[in-house]
Amino acid sequence: MEYWLNFFTTSIADNIVYLAIPLILLAVVVSAVHLDKKSIPVILVALFAGIVFGKDGLKFWEFNNMILANQLANLALVFVLFHGGFCTEKNNLKLVALPAVGLASWGVLLTAVFTFVCLYFILGWDKNLALLLAVIISSTDAAAIFSILRKQPLSHKLSSTIEIESAANDPMAILLTIVTVQTLTSSENLSFNVFVWQFLWKFTAGPIFGYVIAKMTVRLINRLTPQENGYYYIILLCTALFTYGFTETLNASGMLAVFTAGIVLGNMQFVHKQGVYNFSSAISMISNILLFVLLGVLVEPRSWFNENLVLKGVLLFVFLSFVARPAAVFLGTIAMGIPFKDRLFVAWAGLRGAVPIVLATYPTAHSMENGMEIFNLVFFAVLLSLMIQGSSLGKVAKLLKLSTESRPEPPYSLEFFTKNDMEAGQKITVFTIDLPDPEGAKGPLIRDLRLPENTLLLMIARRQRVSSLFRKTQKIISLIRERHGEEVKELEDKTWAIFNKINEKKPFNKDEEEDVWQVLPPRGDTALCGWDQITVLSKVEDEEKIREVLLDSFNKVKSTV
Repeated sequence: MEYWLNFFTTSIADNIVYLAIPLILLAVVVSAVHLDKKSIPVILVALFAGIVFGKDGLKFWEFNNMILANQLANLALVFVLFHGGFCTEKNNLKLVALPAVGLASWGVLLTAVFTFVCLYFILGWDKNLALLLAVIISSTDAAAIFSILRKQPLSHKLSSTIEIESAANDPMAILLTIVTVQTLTSSENLSFNVFVWQFLWKFTAGPIFGYVIAKMTVRLINRLTPQENGYYYIILLCTALFTYGFTETLNASGMLAVFTAGIVLGNMQFVHKQGVYNFSSAISMISNILLFVLLGVLVEPRSWFNENLVLKGVLLFVFLSFVARPAAVFLGTIAMGIPFKDRLFVAWAGLRGAVPIVLATYPTAHSMENGMEIFNLVFFAVLLSLMIQGSSLGKVAKLLKLSTESRPEPPYSLEFFTKNDMEAGQKITVFTIDLPDPEGAKGPLIRDLRLPENTLLLMIARRQRVSSLFRKTQKIISLIRERHGEEVKELEDKTWAIFNKINEKKPFNKDEEEDVWQVLPPRGDTALCGWDQITVLSKVEDEEKIREVLLDSFNKVKSTV
């Protein structure tokens, strides 16, 4: 008996990673699905799952290798930042370029400076500790912000500002942290000039390398046009990893290069782009969840109370959220014409997330004495940010009257892989076009569009708002029709007549409405409407032209109504 017990125990110990990771991830998914209605971000669920299953919880997976965690976290961040860039549209970037890019660059610097002043001069903390904490926790987290604000959307301009800032400010914080850690751990005393030149090299060379590699990748894809869709995903993985590795080898910012490569790829036309986007989204989601689970497993909550870290973590969160971030936002957006309440919301929307916790592993990875203290302090402050700011963002948006109805995500999508005609040089792609505001505004008939030759509209997804009583009546009639067939036509007509009478006497408000999604066949007499999502099959080189035709035609018809 003892032999078999030892046999199975040894087998479990040898395969703990294969057992632990799937079970933890499944627990995260099940919990996240149930908590989605309460707008609790999946990354917060993943963080708590890591803590529960880690060494201070159920001890299901004990992991304490900070150097390996740093390497794995960097790998995950490569794909998270790459997809963040891939999702950044150039039109949105142009619309809010100054405030978003400003907050992502000098806004991060200002946040770090104000945080350092608070920690060092007001609280009297150790100079190196205050400096490291200030640069490490200076960036915000896009995934956390928008997973919470899905139910409380903002105006297009404000949401674009927050989204692009959150996606773009991570490289800046990473760059500040790397330079600071290298300076503090270097045996040589770096002069201020050397420090500035290193900073400028990292910040300027990274985007250049990312831009060039992304352009080469698009040329490679459009020249090869592989027949197996898996090859496109391999090219994507190689692009992200090589961009980071090549740039870091030349001592430039690999993270900034990866983000830039994502922006370039996301705004260029190439074969099977929709499939590549879906794959990038999946890899980013997996990386994000795994990253937070890993960080949750790594943390030691018991040490917070033994070393009085709770009080320090609370002070760090308070000074960061109520002093440093607001000061950086209001000072960094002077003379930009941004309304006061918008700036106030941007200041409160500075949620901390994955990047600060990952950066908090750098001091320990570089064998700094206060490395574990920094990691625990940052982790606790991020946890407070997600719980306090994250849970109140929707309420603050309503309080400031900034919540506006935005475009919902259709439950239908269409993706198929096109076999390209190599001899004829036909490079075909499938993509979607979202028609602009307002919802339901009448646009042109499909037959009146002047689309390029061989363009095929495949599907139109459209939302319809109906009362809950209408939806329930529709379900009842569908069930009756399934059982009794068409002989219940008279009963069906009477049912609808009763519904119309009820609706006339008591009009329904928005709280009693539900979404009904339609998939419309694109016929010549089909009129396009605002917020329609159109799936198109065309040549790669015609994508930009088709977007212009559809949007221009829609705006012309809308303006005449």
